[in-house]
Amino acid sequence: MEYNNQTSIDFFLSGLFPPSRIGLFFFILIVLIFLMALFGNLSMIILILVDTHLHTPMYYLLSQLSLMDLNYISAIVPKMAFDYLFRNKTISFIGCGVQSFFFLTLAGGEGLLLASMAYDRYVAICFPLHYPTHMSKRICALMIIGSWIMGSINSCAHTVYALHIPYCRSRTINHFFCDVPAMLTLACMDTWVYEYTVFVSTTLLIVFPFIGIACSYGRVLFAICCMQSTEGRKKAYSTCSTHLTVVTFYYAPFAYTYLRPRSLRSPTEDKALAVFYTILTPMLNPIIYSLRNKEVIGALRRLIQRMCSIKMSSKSSLVLWPQK
Repeated sequence: MEYNNQTSIDFFLSGLFPPSRIGLFFFILIVLIFLMALFGNLSMIILILVDTHLHTPMYYLLSQLSLMDLNYISAIVPKMAFDYLFRNKTISFIGCGVQSFFFLTLAGGEGLLLASMAYDRYVAICFPLHYPTHMSKRICALMIIGSWIMGSINSCAHTVYALHIPYCRSRTINHFFCDVPAMLTLACMDTWVYEYTVFVSTTLLIVFPFIGIACSYGRVLFAICCMQSTEGRKKAYSTCSTHLTVVTFYYAPFAYTYLRPRSLRSPTEDKALAVFYTILTPMLNPIIYSLRNKEVIGALRRLIQRMCSIKMSSKSSLVLWPQK
């Protein structure tokens, strides 16, 4: 069998939707979700940046989550939309590696960042008096930098491996983006060692953080039950429920997809599950954190009032300015 590992040969992505009316409907829906995700995450980043009331570790972590989601969905949906509109499903060998690198970096980094956010809420609710010590800006910065670095290292290892194995079967990747496990089904060598590393990295970056989040929120829920203040209990429940919603939509389909052996995986099922952690979660994060967070809503009102006052002052200065 002749090996074909030339970087000049393109891959082909099968896509997510069929070229039909139903496919067009779901395509328009995905584009709307993409635009909502862009607007929501960009708004959260700008709001946290300009409002000094939100310059706390919790919102620094949230701004990084929005930054990751912004890049996360942008690395996948524009290419998928271009392929659907122009019926051009090719992607270069190097382009596939670049897309895979960004996807794996942001996916792994977000898994660790969500665990950091769970720890932040655990300290804030269970040890409020020690919060400035346990969650200082320095510790917050280390968590953020660590999430990006660990995600990048994991991504480099998987992407380099995928770009250096021989491909000698069909060049069609049965997915709507360059997912490394889907690429390896086209390899003409035994990849059981790599499948084991996928299991290990998924366990380290997804399963262990999820266990940490479950333990943190178990302790948080116990502390909430012991609260005497109804207002504090309600606020804590609201914070926990929003975070757990994000965790469920992200970790569950991701872990279910990557922890299964290849013999039990289905391309159709993998694509459907990938929609949750690549498209829906980046859109839901800013909605959940903004609409259910009084501090974010308050910051948004202050920003709108500030913009209105600047606009009114500029109009009044034009009226009062002496004309020649």
